[in-house]
Amino acid sequence: MSTVKDCLAHKPQRVIQVSPKDTVKNALELMKAHRVRAVLVVEAGRLAGIISQGDCAIRAFLPGRDAASTLVAEIMTAEPLSVKPGDPMELCMGLMATRGFRHLPVVAQDQVVGVVSIGDVVKQMMTELGEHVSFLETYIKGHSA
Repeated sequence: MSTVKDCLAHKPQRVIQVSPKDTVKNALELMKAHRVRAVLVVEAGRLAGIISQGDCAIRAFLPGRDAASTLVAEIMTAEPLSVKPGDPMELCMGLMATRGFRHLPVVAQDQVVGVVSIGDVVKQMMTELGEHVSFLETYIKGHSA
């Protein structure tokens, strides 16, 4: 399987992020504008947390909090697990499957460089499965003649 770096090479080179001092409303507006379901929380250039639409719903709206006045820091997942660019995509798949994550921040030398989503993992798996099928078809055709 390929690496996280390979996966990031096929994605836009942007990292959607907010500050812990931003409001939940601001985080949701960024998610809507960029068509993503989670944003990273970055403070002083370092990963501080992650906030998803689910976090907003469960930790802000259900308890009756106001999105315009609730700070990201109050509901984010602090110090989330992250992966490195050189890590295999299999690691991401395993973490997502066993820990229930849908997004994994990618950090290199204490700097946020991207996010791998469950959709990225599925796309990568589909691509690699297609390559394996093509190889096997070629192999079988070559040996059946």
